[in-house]
Amino acid sequence: MKLLIVEDEPKTGQFLRQGVIEAGLAADLVTNGLEGRDLALTGRYDLIILDVMLPGLDGWQVLRSLRLADLQTPVLLLTARDTVEERVHGLELGADDYLIKPFAFVELLARVRTLLRRGAAAPQETSLELADLRMDLLNRKVERSGRRIDLTAREFALLEFLLRRQGEVLPKALIAAQVWDIHFDSETNVIEVAVRRLRAKLDDDFPTKLIHTVRGMGYVLEAREG
Repeated sequence: MKLLIVEDEPKTGQFLRQGVIEAGLAADLVTNGLEGRDLALTGRYDLIILDVMLPGLDGWQVLRSLRLADLQTPVLLLTARDTVEERVHGLELGADDYLIKPFAFVELLARVRTLLRRGAAAPQETSLELADLRMDLLNRKVERSGRRIDLTAREFALLEFLLRRQGEVLPKALIAAQVWDIHFDSETNVIEVAVRRLRAKLDDDFPTKLIHTVRGMGYVLEAREG
């Protein structure tokens, strides 16, 4: 399980991150709303701990952006303002829980575990599709027009990421971070090689092309004829 913590107060943020790591959970920490929003939308997290008072975008704006993007990751809001109106506002925006500062860490951890159990019980995606392409996530199989496409583990991960973000232009740096879990090195061509191999398997024998290069920007997965 991996958490995203968005907290601008350095001591509080480090305290939370260290605490959840010691509890056996992975965690990323960012200190402003804009970075928190972007990482929440591009990363894969099981829960987000979101402070309300943040620079850049405040917690309300971040939460609204996530829900408008149809991101249903559970969100636990943190705030020093203990008013009924604010708690109701947070819940109406789509927060799953609300904790008032200062709080005991054991209470936060209990709420985190409750939200994680609730999320684990929700139905999980079993397949991803685009045009005649179908990815079976449970059996780790890929087909186009009913024809089996054999992929390596890395190619499968790359295609899954592209499918989950289909229609978006994805920079090489983002692909490197999300699929390879590395920082992008402009001196290497690992991303180009991987995309070229995946494109050969997915597109070469089919009239509708799915993987496209956007010069100077990255790659996009979408169905185009010819």
